[in-house]
Amino acid sequence: MNIGVVCYPTYGGSGVVATELGKSLAQMGHRIHFITYNRPIRLDLFSENIFYHEVRTKDYPLFDFVPYESALASMMVDVARYHELDLFHVHYAVPHASVAYLAKQILKDYDLHIPVVTTLHGTDITLVGKNQSYEPVVRFSIEQSEGVTAVSKFLRQATYDNFQVKKDIEVIYNFVDTRRFKRQDKDHFRKMIAHGGEKLLIHTSNFRKVKRIKDVILTFARIREQVAARLLMIGDGPERAPAEELCRELHLCDDIIFVGNQNAVEEIYSIGDLFLIPSGSESFGLSALEAMACGVPVISSNAGGLPELVIDGQTGFTSPVGNVEKMAKDAIYILEDEARWKTFSENAYQHALNFSQDKIVPRYEAYYQQVIEAQKSVNY
Repeated sequence: MNIGVVCYPTYGGSGVVATELGKSLAQMGHRIHFITYNRPIRLDLFSENIFYHEVRTKDYPLFDFVPYESALASMMVDVARYHELDLFHVHYAVPHASVAYLAKQILKDYDLHIPVVTTLHGTDITLVGKNQSYEPVVRFSIEQSEGVTAVSKFLRQATYDNFQVKKDIEVIYNFVDTRRFKRQDKDHFRKMIAHGGEKLLIHTSNFRKVKRIKDVILTFARIREQVAARLLMIGDGPERAPAEELCRELHLCDDIIFVGNQNAVEEIYSIGDLFLIPSGSESFGLSALEAMACGVPVISSNAGGLPELVIDGQTGFTSPVGNVEKMAKDAIYILEDEARWKTFSENAYQHALNFSQDKIVPRYEAYYQQVIEAQKSVNY
């Protein structure tokens, strides 16, 4: 198959999943065309089956905002015509699903009928898409997609509840490359950070309000009262500065390390003892899955799709959003006993195998084929 992939090229979960999916499909022999405004962060693999098409925009004085959507639609049309695409897969509803609909209509003028699969990832449905400025377009674009997937049962239900769409939505969970994300011997690296033998806790996100970064700090502060520990904060975003200020107020600057965005996160996860994800909303929790694949138990909120990933009492613990006392108590319970930690670690690793790319990616491949065949039956 020739597949056009439209995504955000950043560190966010939708862009990561789109890129990793494309790379996996390319390894299976499919030709993957990434269409976006920058080279995706995770697109670090050279392959004869991977192509990157940069969407270029022009900034004219007439425009207050660069018309990216028009440029994207034009590029999608161009790639579909000249690379004989079989299907578009667009990740994140805003604005990609509506742009795909426009491109699809234009392509009909060239007697090309390219089906669209839209994957819903989270805040495109639970936050952004619900805004009255976008809601009618998002709903229409979902209805007009030939295929729609969601990354959790929670997100599928949220889509039905928020948009009242009648479209069948297929749940295909996010996945992890277990060949890359696995616990490695990085003892020398660990000693550089935890030179006093401290436990290492990790948080990864884009540091937005919904990630509840302050809860990460407050939970760690309570843990630190009973367990010698350090916290690695991976990522960047608008909530980083307030988080750093809170660290100063709590006199924890020596124990909390902000490392910014990182590509080789699997090396950091390999030295971790616990992963913290207290989000106020989380459609799935890809970063938690990647940590689990490296044998790191998870302390999370029970928001959104997290309970579909984190098995309470086995791979970690879930808590009501904002309950930092319980999260700290659960973390201490795991950390204070080495044998107990090893049990949780092994459970986390074994459960992560259920979400390996070898199990999930073929489901996308089969779904593409189903959508393409259905489109052919309509055209003929």
